Amino acid sequence: MVEIVESAQIAGVKFVRLRAFSDERGRFMETFRKEWFPERSWEIVQCNRSDSEAGVLRGLHYHHRQVDYWHVTQGHIRVGLADLRVGSPTFGAVETVEVDAARPMGIFIPTGVAHGFLTLSPATLTYVVDNYYDGQDEKGVAWNDPTLGIPWGVQEPLLSPRDRQNPLLADIPRQALPVWTH
Repeated sequence: MVEIVESAQIAGVKFVRLRAFSDERGRFMETFRKEWFPERSWEIVQCNRSDSEAGVLRGLHYHHRQVDYWHVTQGHIRVGLADLRVGSPTFGAVETVEVDAARPMGIFIPTGVAHGFLTLSPATLTYVVDNYYDGQDEKGVAWNDPTLGIPWGVQEPLLSPRDRQNPLLADIPRQALPVWTH
């Protein structure tokens, strides 16, 4: 049985401590069950895989209409999360967590929570989402936003051109931010 722990910093974020079964052949584990998240009527419509070299930072991204569930299958990453949901009891709260394939964990990221990750080694992240990719719904905020102050532990990560242009939170109109709906 898995253990599901709610974030102490950000409402609605959940960490799933996965259980692996190993023998001489290898390892097996369940990585996702929709029943683990009864607050969401899951319909998984897309599964994605991201492979990154060490030192890559992807994010911060957020959505108005999409939930993410992450699982690292290879390597070691530092996940950064920030609650951008207007009206949320944890609005503006941030959290970092280290995820390593050797200690399997899933992360449920609700709509409106900005998310990103820094690869501490070459890493593979798989994730399922409940809506098809929609470029109009994928928004960004600067990875190094001083208001959020996510402690990445790096000064000059390798960023995509798009992520280099993500705005500061202070430059995003409040009415353009996601709204807490819980």
